[in-house]
Amino acid sequence: MMLEAAGHKVVVAEDGLQAPKILATNPVEVVITDLLMPERDGLEFITEVRKKYPSIKIIAMSGGGHIARDSYLRIAKNFGAHVILEKPFSQSGVLNAIEAVQKMG
Repeated sequence: MMLEAAGHKVVVAEDGLQAPKILATNPVEVVITDLLMPERDGLEFITEVRKKYPSIKIIAMSGGGHIARDSYLRIAKNFGAHVILEKPFSQSGVLNAIEAVQKMG
């Protein structure tokens, strides 16, 4: 709702298996993904997006899990995420991340 209120078109996937199906039918510029998702790991999803859709910018977020969140986020950066966000994050943090990846061209 926050992104739509800021003028962004939003398409939502329920989990890491549904997300690739949505990308196949909905062209997007930016993907925001959690690293810990039901059905599929966010790192696997990032890898798939990088291979199939190299022009899509990726924002990865995590609040941690079995390992510290900063470790997950550093790994996500290595897998191809353009911007990383630690949970909890602010509305301005998300909007700034989107603006940053859009400037990357």
